[in-house]
Amino acid sequence: MLKVENVTKYYGDIKAVDDLSFTIEPGEIFGLLGVNGAGKTTTFRMIMGLLEPNKGSITINDKKIDYKLVEKIGFLTEERSLLTKLTVKEQVIYYGTLKGMKEKDILNKLDYWLDRFGVSDYKERKIKELSKGNQQKIQFITAIIHEPDLLVLDEPFTGLDPINVESFMSVIREFKQKGKMIIFSSHRMEHVELFCEKLVILKKGRAVLSGNLKDIKKNYQKKIIRIAGDVNIDNLKNTKGVIDVIKENLEIVVKIESDKFIENVFEVVKKSSNITKFIVEDASLNEIFLNTVGEAYEK
Repeated sequence: MLKVENVTKYYGDIKAVDDLSFTIEPGEIFGLLGVNGAGKTTTFRMIMGLLEPNKGSITINDKKIDYKLVEKIGFLTEERSLLTKLTVKEQVIYYGTLKGMKEKDILNKLDYWLDRFGVSDYKERKIKELSKGNQQKIQFITAIIHEPDLLVLDEPFTGLDPINVESFMSVIREFKQKGKMIIFSSHRMEHVELFCEKLVILKKGRAVLSGNLKDIKKNYQKKIIRIAGDVNIDNLKNTKGVIDVIKENLEIVVKIESDKFIENVFEVVKKSSNITKFIVEDASLNEIFLNTVGEAYEK
């Protein structure tokens, strides 16, 4: 188990992380969210042992993170940290060796992962000759080549098309099934919703929302109603409890203050014609995020 307990980190007089606590169990995918400058990267670096907290503690299985424990952590940074003049093979051997692996084992696993990501032909190519997406694949391989117990992923899908995003997600799910701990940050809320069970949202270094994702969405009062049919939008907008009405392609999306106003909307809709859809949904994580931090998560 990873434990982050009452951690605070200063840069001079600036408090980058403020009394942050959370735990990650084996086989769990955890989301760490926040706008730029919220404290995510600082938290990742403290987990990696690259920075020491001013207060609090970070442990894995009740042990303080030292060099031996760092060998069991894989880290994919938001900024690419590849040595561009090396070949793919040289780069992965370098990282694998730093993690205590033997070259023979590195090469065996490298062949597997290159084939898995469809880049076997690039084994002897220099990093600088690869596209951004393929560089991201190699960086991901360097993070997982040693089968880490804890996988730290900071914006892992940068530069990837939807097919390769799904390929990365498949690997992350496999690591989860193997009982690995995964901490994950992304500005794409739909990615977070797909596989994060628990999360923390940071604002100015402090947790402003945390817990199980299903519970967070369930307990968030505002709801969404999706309607398909010939409904008078002005009538919907004037209905008690309605916050906003948006026309989206073939649907009308109605945002309401809470589920107690569902019946109000239904009374308007049932007077309309050709209604083929009336579905009540929890608010999206993106909407909850915007409401919680008061600004969009933009890169």
